[in-house]
Amino acid sequence: MCAPTRPPRGGQAASGKQQPAFRTKPQLALELVEAARAAGIPFRAVVADSLYGEHPEFTRTLWQADIPLVLAIKPSQIVWTLPPEPESPWEAAERLRWDQKNDAQHPGAWTAVVRRFHDGHEETWWAVDLELGGSDGPERSYRLVVATTDPRTLPKASTWYLIATLPLPGTRRAAQHPALPAADLREVVRLYGLRQWVEQGYKPVKQEVGWADFQVRSDRAIRRHWALVCCAFCFCWWAASHSPTRDRATAAPARAVAATASPLPQAAGAGEKCGARAAADLISRAHGLLAVARSAPVLAAGAAAGARLA
Repeated sequence: MCAPTRPPRGGQAASGKQQPAFRTKPQLALELVEAARAAGIPFRAVVADSLYGEHPEFTRTLWQADIPLVLAIKPSQIVWTLPPEPESPWEAAERLRWDQKNDAQHPGAWTAVVRRFHDGHEETWWAVDLELGGSDGPERSYRLVVATTDPRTLPKASTWYLIATLPLPGTRRAAQHPALPAADLREVVRLYGLRQWVEQGYKPVKQEVGWADFQVRSDRAIRRHWALVCCAFCFCWWAASHSPTRDRATAAPARAVAATASPLPQAAGAGEKCGARAAADLISRAHGLLAVARSAPVLAAGAAAGARLA
């Protein structure tokens, strides 16, 4: 959240969060969504973690504009209800836990959802639409969906608590809101899985190239840093593609898969979290980037000397 703005002392210019141009992450995200719509970029839904799912301005703005969303929320988020109704998503899901009478053949209220990953393996998750108070439910403005690997224990590391404005197929709300395409539980889980893929790919690379090591405030400083890192990354990719030890027989199919995976969101498993092999490849390329970046001053000095000689 943004801190309250205080007037500068003694004519000193405001800095950090006190700058008029400062934006919080949800505010920046809204600007990006609006920019994507203005540019005519199609997207199925806005997907984000609980920082955005629990931000009233972010969710309200998307809902008012009929922009589909699938956002995480914290399982402990309290909704005021009359006893004995559940007061939180966790409590609502807790009441639907599997007991001794339940198993894969007798799942109760849960629906099996098969998630397919890029490395070829599949996992069976379980999902359910919950009712919580008068605001969340299949016929409400916001659906409350819980997806987990184990409905019996609801493990924290593999249980998602989600809100979605995509209506459930066959409901009255789906008929009344044609601008919001309906989505079953499998589709809601698949969409949120796209965020996991971004985290899997972006975080390791960000750590390796040094994006996580700098805290800059001015727009010019941010753009300069991005330009330097992206240039170094381009050098790394170019060097890897021209390496004599590279297996060119497998390079073209690999590039074809990388080029077609993301633009096909409706394909089964598209955008799911990449496997260990793909993550290792990202780390390998990132280490190559570090080597190029560290030698960049030496290369630049050599180029400058050559220019003077010419």
